[in-house]
Amino acid sequence: MKRKGIALLCTIILGLSGCSTNEDYKLLQTEHSVESQKITDRSIEYRILPQDRLEVMLYKDPNQETTVSTSSEMGQRMNTKGILVDTAGNIRLPLIGKVKVAGLTQTQAADKITRLYKKYLNTPSVYVEVLNKRIFILGEVNKPGPVALDKEKMTLFEAIAHAGDLTDSAVRNNVIILSSTRHGLEMRRVDLTKFDKMNYASLMLRPNDIVYIQPDDWKEFKVASSNFTSPFETITKIAAPFVTLKYLND
Repeated sequence: MKRKGIALLCTIILGLSGCSTNEDYKLLQTEHSVESQKITDRSIEYRILPQDRLEVMLYKDPNQETTVSTSSEMGQRMNTKGILVDTAGNIRLPLIGKVKVAGLTQTQAADKITRLYKKYLNTPSVYVEVLNKRIFILGEVNKPGPVALDKEKMTLFEAIAHAGDLTDSAVRNNVIILSSTRHGLEMRRVDLTKFDKMNYASLMLRPNDIVYIQPDDWKEFKVASSNFTSPFETITKIAAPFVTLKYLND
């Protein structure tokens, strides 16, 4: 009878956990077909956003005295921690004041600031870099979280390497990449198991992209089973002292 009871309990657990759907555990589920997005060098080029931090470096004519800085160095860094772009997309700089930079690439922002400084300096040259460029990798990797970008772009394989590689439970033929564009959120899927289907453009990541590595069905089943059995384990732990006490009294 005991064996039949155990078998019945296992059947119930398997049946209930089998009723669990992907929506209970996996992220970014959709019923719509997702087409592979075409990524180009131009679409990868980062555009400055509000709340970004910028490094702005001004190179000026060493023979010209100016009130921009008292330092004798040729290159003048405006702020060692970076200049915060406000919610309106502006930054404030010495001499020229407020400058709208949101929506511009780093090169475009540098060119705009250089033109403004030409009113005050003979031969100014400005360098601009976004300090907080990063991508995010979630799911079945060993070290999920943000990955800092020290360049304009990164490949999917580089991001996975920074995240400590995939776990054994990772789905490798359906990696999801979520990107924010001027048209809204876009999703694309990449199959890492088929070399013939890969192309360089599909593997490129832009700043602020989110990479999600899905868990396989076995991982989902284990989590669902654990969620179902954990209340019984808790009840068993609570009841154990009382059962022991009753046994000693008998």
